[in-house]
Amino acid sequence: MKTFHAILANSLAASLTNNFVWFAVTFWVYLETKSVVATSIMAGIYSGTVALSGFFLGSLVDRYKKKIAMMVSSIGSLILYGVAFIIFISTPEKVFSDPSSPILWAFVVLSLIGAIVGNIRSIALSTLVTVLIPENERDKANGMVGTTNGVSFLISSIFSGLGIGFLGMSWTLVLAIALTVLTLVHLWLLSIPEKGIAHVEGQTNHIDIKGTIRALKGMPGLFALIFFNTFNNFLGGVFMSLMDAYGLSLVSVQTWGILWGVLSLGFIIGGLIVAKKGLGEQPLRTLFLANIVMWTICVFFTIQAWIALLAVGMFTYLCLIPVVEAAEQTIVQKLIPPERQGRVFGFAQSIEQAASPITAFMIGPIAQYIFIPFMTTGAGVALIGGWFGTGKDRGLALLFTVTGIIGLIVTLLAMKSNAYKTLLANYQNASSDEPQPETLKVT
Repeated sequence: MKTFHAILANSLAASLTNNFVWFAVTFWVYLETKSVVATSIMAGIYSGTVALSGFFLGSLVDRYKKKIAMMVSSIGSLILYGVAFIIFISTPEKVFSDPSSPILWAFVVLSLIGAIVGNIRSIALSTLVTVLIPENERDKANGMVGTTNGVSFLISSIFSGLGIGFLGMSWTLVLAIALTVLTLVHLWLLSIPEKGIAHVEGQTNHIDIKGTIRALKGMPGLFALIFFNTFNNFLGGVFMSLMDAYGLSLVSVQTWGILWGVLSLGFIIGGLIVAKKGLGEQPLRTLFLANIVMWTICVFFTIQAWIALLAVGMFTYLCLIPVVEAAEQTIVQKLIPPERQGRVFGFAQSIEQAASPITAFMIGPIAQYIFIPFMTTGAGVALIGGWFGTGKDRGLALLFTVTGIIGLIVTLLAMKSNAYKTLLANYQNASSDEPQPETLKVT
């Protein structure tokens, strides 16, 4: 556990640095260009690249020792941040005010890739839980990982704005480079007890999606779990895209920003609860019960235009996200052989993350041309407007409620499916020993 805690602290520093850079670059680009289009393109590129890169990064984690993979992550980020810094200091400031400038986008893409390379660490960390933690303690370890992610998100979201406001972009990059160097040195000094790299006979050194799919098919029900979480992310994209617009219809931008900072503590608290209590004997059941609560909250937390109701609902929702993530990780760690876990975690990341940007592109027109008119000048005004309220904000609220109802129905149906029952039985019947591959060669 001492080694795991050291790795966790190292990963926190790296994750914080990468999130800090990307948030700061996003704020800086908007301030320089005043272009909403530029920031939306950045968000689309970022989420799309994260989704596509999971396949490759997961394969990378499986092909090397986890410490080497994590060091490659830090070295890659360091090089890319260094090149971005050189571009920044050697380019006239007025060039960056043009949203169509190729130099601006070269700087943005280098910073983006530097942050995304850090995803190697998140995949490697999930596989290291298998290597370092006994099977009956992994759910709690995954809760600690969730807490780490929450702390990283909270601190970086606050300090990125302060960094741009008080230091500027150049010193922000200098700070990121310095932190990356310190993180790399600390990781190099750590001793991680890895026996070697286990390879399945005939396993390719490439991305090997076919082999990953074969491993997932070998454990019936696991594919269905990944696609269930993908569907949840698809619906969750509704809130990611429209929550700021709804919140700002209720309170000032200053209040909304402070509220988000407080609500982000939900990630940390949820992770700490899992780290303390675990997930129980049936993590799959815990995952689905958490989803039932989350979607029920989504049905009711915008039922009236009341900021306190929204805040309580959002806080509870954010507390449950680490529970769902830890449950999925715990299930994969028990059912998938260690030499395949990097690929499976990367595959799951790519598939699940691909859903949110798709929703983000779709939901704007749906809200603008269907739900908002329905609650401003359409039939919804007479039908439910008397108690639900009318106006643009109530159109968004109705969309959230409908999304919650759909999510709740799908979750309840999924719990009745054969895939759920099969995966639940497979997890219960799995031995406490590590999953054994067919044929291994350790190097």
